[in-house]
Amino acid sequence: MAWFKREKKGISTLTEEKKEAPDGLWNKCPNCKKALHSADLIENKYVCHYCDYHLRVGSKEYFQVLFDNNEFTELFGNLTSGDPLNFTDSKPYTERLVDTMSKTGLRDAIRAGVGKIDGEDLVIACMDFNFIGGSMGSVVGEKIARSIDYSIKHKIPFLMISKSGGARMMEAAFSLMQMAKTSAKLALLSQAKIPYISLLTDPTTGGVTASYAMLGDINIAEPGALIGFAGPRVIKETIKKDLPKGFQTAEFVQEHGFLDFIVDRRAMKAKLATFLKMVKN
Repeated sequence: MAWFKREKKGISTLTEEKKEAPDGLWNKCPNCKKALHSADLIENKYVCHYCDYHLRVGSKEYFQVLFDNNEFTELFGNLTSGDPLNFTDSKPYTERLVDTMSKTGLRDAIRAGVGKIDGEDLVIACMDFNFIGGSMGSVVGEKIARSIDYSIKHKIPFLMISKSGGARMMEAAFSLMQMAKTSAKLALLSQAKIPYISLLTDPTTGGVTASYAMLGDINIAEPGALIGFAGPRVIKETIKKDLPKGFQTAEFVQEHGFLDFIVDRRAMKAKLATFLKMVKN
């Protein structure tokens, strides 16, 4: 009867013969906690195929989703932040910048590129939350301003993808000045009659919401995105009242008239291309 009995106990596989799963092969949905295979996640545009939760992604993934064949020309890629205030908290700001650059492979919290979506020319400026919380500093404002200048010069529509915790405290008033700077540039874009599309993703808060994120010819968002100025906890402590269910979600903001559409990321490219063709004709 030995054929169904384990004659040797324990695991006998040698260490060097063990096979490890490669890093990054699996992800876990933050909402439903189910395991997601990376290849399936990429194919599904970084949306959970169990609960439709939109995972947070950066500029690399958005460019991959939107640009035809992921082909684009990066704009103003060499801009980096200075340290005008010689700011230091737990570490000097210059040191924090260097550390963040090495960890993320990014130069700042935004990347810009020009390419085509469904054959239509488009300039995209996309924020990256992994770079100091997607905070808006001088480089973010400057890249947006230069991207708008590029759109005006070449008569190409402009898409801004916002994902930010707000203004960058390490640059103080210099970061707050970017609100006025980008808003003024968007006014020039409007005068040139060039379409501006604002896409708000999770999260879009602070000075970003109070400036360019809400100034689009159309304002659209991804499902469930957190959109607001101050955070829910701060507001609750200020007004001393419980907040409505779903407060500051994209659905709540749309219901109160601040958004035109909420678009699933998997349908985003087609929706944007349709709008571009409509305004073009």
